[in-house]
Amino acid sequence: MIKFIPTAILMAGLGWTGVIWLVLTVPPTVGPRWLFFLCWFLALSGSMLPVTAYLHIRFPSRVPATQKVILRQSMWVGFYGAALAWLQIGRVLTPAVATMLAVGLIAIEWLLRLRERGQWRG
Repeated sequence: MIKFIPTAILMAGLGWTGVIWLVLTVPPTVGPRWLFFLCWFLALSGSMLPVTAYLHIRFPSRVPATQKVILRQSMWVGFYGAALAWLQIGRVLTPAVATMLAVGLIAIEWLLRLRERGQWRG
């Protein structure tokens, strides 16, 4: 878990600083809007990185999670948050859409982990 602290601080620091700066100082035009999504993605991914690492330490699986898996899973959270923000701008975000998107991302991660378990020789 200690290995992820510098990466988490860098990602979350850049992300949250960018989000706060964009919300407080920049008008919401097209360019800054995409920058907001990037910063929001970094902020959520960086914030979830230590949580994801802790959960993998606390609840180990039969196939140990690599650093790539932990980073990928925290990035799924960032992608999910950015997708929800994007859908909210278009006023199409509903609880059903949010749930279906979460179920789809969880299914993708489950299939990736299933594939890794099939390739693991240990």
